[in-house]
Amino acid sequence: MKAAILGTVGVPGRYGGFETLAENLVRQHQEFGSTNHLAVYCSAPAYDVRPEKYLGAQLYYSRWKANGLQSVLYDATTLLHSVWRGHDVALLLGVSGASVLPLIRLFSRMRIVTNVDGIEWRRDKWKGLARHFLRFSEWMAVRFSHEVVADNQGIADYLRDAYGINPKVIAYGGDHAVVPPSQTGDATPKVSCPAGYALALCRIEPENNIAMILDAFAGDTRDLVFVGNWDSSDFGRQLRRRYAPHPNLHLVDPVYDPAELYRIRSAAGLYVHGHSAGGTNPSLVEMMHFGLPVLAFDCVYNRHSTDHCARYFRSSADLSRLLRAGEGATSGPRMKEIAQRKYRWSVVAAQYFELLSAEQKAGKTNLTVNQGERR
Repeated sequence: MKAAILGTVGVPGRYGGFETLAENLVRQHQEFGSTNHLAVYCSAPAYDVRPEKYLGAQLYYSRWKANGLQSVLYDATTLLHSVWRGHDVALLLGVSGASVLPLIRLFSRMRIVTNVDGIEWRRDKWKGLARHFLRFSEWMAVRFSHEVVADNQGIADYLRDAYGINPKVIAYGGDHAVVPPSQTGDATPKVSCPAGYALALCRIEPENNIAMILDAFAGDTRDLVFVGNWDSSDFGRQLRRRYAPHPNLHLVDPVYDPAELYRIRSAAGLYVHGHSAGGTNPSLVEMMHFGLPVLAFDCVYNRHSTDHCARYFRSSADLSRLLRAGEGATSGPRMKEIAQRKYRWSVVAAQYFELLSAEQKAGKTNLTVNQGERR
């Protein structure tokens, strides 16, 4: 089988959910000792050094950026290139390039498996034309892919109701987060955290209910360490100015150093998750592996991800009540058990490779049937 992974910035992975997925599929492919050919498409502008292979996977580079407006060209051109390279099956992560799928289906026998990500067009950050395009791209991906993957049962339910399909549900892994990174250079902690703190970690966007969490902790005595890109938008800067005066709120800039991130996560006593969109969120399943109690925003995606075993809030008042009552304080071991059962990369990768192999076989079966009909 010749398989290609498309739609990410590339590997080695750099902090994105799909990049982490691609990285770990490559790692598991090597650890399985698979003889199948695996290729990954990468965005050349993101890499100063561009090796031909990574952990045994063939790397191809595109001159287009994988994010923003160029992502449409990036996905479309790499899909066409994967056809030209003779791949049997392509795993497309995201729907930006879905408009080229009808052309590929018309002129190629390559099987297409698409992970549609979250319901992107519903995110608050997309408005007007961009929102309409993403919804159209979602429709194209569902209509012209041979198989569709949802990372959460909530996403699968939406796709079934909206399009009448039954997608394959494959979540993300998170066990890479609990492997202590090798310490190189200065081991001095860069972020000073108080004892027994609660932790929140996410992009500073309205759909992640940042203000709701900060409001609850501003009226509480417990320390909250909130890691995010506060200075990347007016929204984040306004929140920082408003809540920074509270002595128990520690609003920390993004942390990219693996050793520092591991230290912050492993020393926390509670995890607060405010995401309301996007399916199975990588940061949630990663934190579940640390065995911390989880207080999560009450939405279908978070409930499915935690098997309905966390504690949930829908307002600052709800979260305040949970904090005062100590709700969820004993849920940590349950979170870890769920994570080890459902969110290990060996499990996730096995599901993906089984699906890709089944699609390749389906393509060959269809080809044999068609040739027999012609004879």
